[in-house]
Amino acid sequence: MARRGLRRMRTGIVILVLVVLVGGGGYVGWVLVQRSEPVSLPTPTGQFQVGRQTFEWTDTARKDPYVAGPRKLAVWVWYPVAKGVTGRKVAYAPGQWSGLQLKAPVSILEGPFDGLHDPALDHAAVAPGRFPVVVLLPGMGFSAPMYAALAEDLASHGYLVAGVTPTYSANLTVLDGRTVESMPAANPSNLGDNSPGAIAAADHLVTLWAADARFAATQVAKELPDSADTAFGPAYVGHSFGGAASLEACRTDQRCAAAADLDGTQYGEAVKKGVQAPILLLGADDSCITSICGPDAKSDAGRSSALSLLKASTNTSWCATIPDTRHFNFTDYGVYYLAWPLRKFLPLGSIEPRRALTVQNGYVTTFLSHALRNTPTPGAPACPS
Repeated sequence: MARRGLRRMRTGIVILVLVVLVGGGGYVGWVLVQRSEPVSLPTPTGQFQVGRQTFEWTDTARKDPYVAGPRKLAVWVWYPVAKGVTGRKVAYAPGQWSGLQLKAPVSILEGPFDGLHDPALDHAAVAPGRFPVVVLLPGMGFSAPMYAALAEDLASHGYLVAGVTPTYSANLTVLDGRTVESMPAANPSNLGDNSPGAIAAADHLVTLWAADARFAATQVAKELPDSADTAFGPAYVGHSFGGAASLEACRTDQRCAAAADLDGTQYGEAVKKGVQAPILLLGADDSCITSICGPDAKSDAGRSSALSLLKASTNTSWCATIPDTRHFNFTDYGVYYLAWPLRKFLPLGSIEPRRALTVQNGYVTTFLSHALRNTPTPGAPACPS
């Protein structure tokens, strides 16, 4: 899972950074020059420009299981904007969201977020028309802003994309003007180790994330009532644990139009009961989440869950693996400037990073267009029967 990948890299990175700082002054200077070069998110491929707004929403119908009071969520919404509209570009990680940057001394090996150019327009007017809602869920420990490349590409193709950051599961979110960090109960350290206790914890936690996703789908339609196409039910898309939650959200939402799981081991009742809407399972080269293990998989962990999910699901199922990818290729880490040895310790494959995002986004947009708009897709990647 994403959280475990972050933990695994820390010790090795700190050691190597110290070695570099002590003995590699020339290399450090070269890195400082390289990381100062401007970097841009990929240009969205759809017919619309993209706008972005950020919200803090409170689900008064639910108590937060970790603190007193109702459940509060930070939600970023990306949406279509008509071509030709001009305005101020958004900051990739504004204000306290800049805390998503890796901390010193490791941060010297990562490009600064304030130098990352984002093409989205800040609070631009939504394009005329009505657009289906897509809820986007991050991996465990991640925050929704770190999937801007995917969100903006979806928005450019005519979707309202609500990126949810699950409070207390994300390493950082921002609510009420303050940063909020993760809690062990909401971000368990043993997630993904396949022990009975870990699986039970994940099964429980995935229901909370699914409820967050369903609430966001309802709320974005209220926030943008003239733009949300309520003739369509929402689609749910997620990476890693967010992929499992997207499937569970779709299973429990009778109006769900589609769900996509991006390299996430499946948990929850969806594994046994299936999903009745179209689903996409898109895996990395070293995972088994599509029910077929990639060529670089070191074990068959997750394969049985995927097989059970597919057997119980009754609608269209797409399964595909992106060659030469690893778990973080499904995030914006493929865009950031990352120096050695940071890149060595992150789960990024040998594929050209922007190419990985292009392929991922192509699968997701094509799948959603087929599921929500009945676009013909000859040669769609079928799952094993």
